[in-house]
Amino acid sequence: MPSAQTIFFALAGGILPALLWLWFWLQEDRLHPEPRSMIIRTFIAGMFAVPLVLPLEQLIQKNYAFDITLVVFLWACAEELFKWLAVYLAAFDTKEYDEPIDAVVYMLTGALGFAAMENVFFLITSISNTNVVESLVTGNLRFIGATLLHVLSSGVIGLFMGLSFCKSGLAKKTYLLFGLALAILLHTLFNVYIIRDGGTSIFIIFCFVWVAVLLLIAGFEKVKRIKKCQ
Repeated sequence: MPSAQTIFFALAGGILPALLWLWFWLQEDRLHPEPRSMIIRTFIAGMFAVPLVLPLEQLIQKNYAFDITLVVFLWACAEELFKWLAVYLAAFDTKEYDEPIDAVVYMLTGALGFAAMENVFFLITSISNTNVVESLVTGNLRFIGATLLHVLSSGVIGLFMGLSFCKSGLAKKTYLLFGLALAILLHTLFNVYIIRDGGTSIFIIFCFVWVAVLLLIAGFEKVKRIKKCQ
């Protein structure tokens, strides 16, 4: 059982960096900000998705350990679907979801909640096995890597949902499925390359991810220009 001090440092090291990320992304929606209560609700929903998806990931690893690529792919499927479901229940099924940009804002918020809780669990184990300083340094690397990956993959889903906000029901479903498929692909490729490369080309991989995030920001701006449906 981890000590109270371990839990405190894990919570601080896992949640505070994610909140900084969240603050950055919310600046992109300054003109029509979402209610603070909805942002908090969606962030917490993303956090609660982690303990729900972990048993499924353990089951996947147990049954498909013979193929690491398949395991990583199924993990990506589980995480992207659970993140989207958490955000759907927290925000998309409410009256506050009323303009295209909301899809991106809420998906990013849920993703950062998910990443925060992942980092908390990671830090609890890490601090218990090493020390606080070393664990927080390692945690900051996860903040840059895993958090960035969640932002990118969920942001892609939100982007396609935003682009289809004013379209027909069938078009919305098609865009959503395409966004989910692309998010799962990006998530899988990132983790497969990290595992197989052993981290030797980590700088190159992160460069590609940062470029993808810049493209996401450009997509964010495009969705912001979409007017409310007539």
